[in-house]
Amino acid sequence: MVTSSATPALAAAGRVPSISPGCARLLPGDKLPAWVIADLRTDHAGEVGAVCIYQGVLRFARDPALRLFAEHHLVTEQKHLRLISAWLPLPHHSRLLPLWQLAGFLTGALPALFGPKAVYATIEAVETFVDHHYEEQVRALASQPALSDLRQTLLDCQADEVAHRNEAAVAQGCVQSGWVLRTWCAMVGAGSKAAVALIRHI
Repeated sequence: MVTSSATPALAAAGRVPSISPGCARLLPGDKLPAWVIADLRTDHAGEVGAVCIYQGVLRFARDPALRLFAEHHLVTEQKHLRLISAWLPLPHHSRLLPLWQLAGFLTGALPALFGPKAVYATIEAVETFVDHHYEEQVRALASQPALSDLRQTLLDCQADEVAHRNEAAVAQGCVQSGWVLRTWCAMVGAGSKAAVALIRHI
C-alpha cells in the first residue's frame, strides 16, 4: 500500500537487494528474499481483508445492483487470494489474520447498513489505496528479472483492483459525498496504511 512500505524507499535509493542475474526464474513455491516475503505478507492479508469486505457487504446489502457488484468482485478477490497464497508459504502469513478478517468484514458491513452510495465510496477509497500498494511493488520488482512471474501476478491483480475502483466511482455518480462519508473514507485509507506497516513484521 503506500508510504509505509519499506520496499519503494529502498528501490528509490537503489538498495533493494538484487537477485543474481544468472538466477533462474523464481516460481510459486520457491524460496523468496525476505523483503519480497514481507511485501507478500501485506498482499495476502490485504486480499483476505478484501474477501471479507465483500462478505460484509453481502451480509447486509439488499439493493440488487449492489449485491451483484459485490458478488462479482468477491469472486475476483478470492482469485487474487489464491494467487498470492501460492507465492507466500503458510508460515509467513500474518499472525494477525483474524484481526484483518474482522476489520475487512466491518469495512464492508458498516457502509452496507447505510446504503449503496456508502459502499461504493468505501470501495473506491480501498481500491485507490490498493492500486498504490501494488504499483510500488511492481516498480521495485522491475529490476528483478528472476521475479518476473511474481511481478506479472501483481500487475494482473492491480489491473483488477483499478477496474473495481473505477466501477465503484461510476456507480457513485457525481453527487458530492457528505462530510461523514468523506471522513469514513479517509479513516479507511489511514487504517489501511497503518495496517501495512504492522503486517510487514507480524
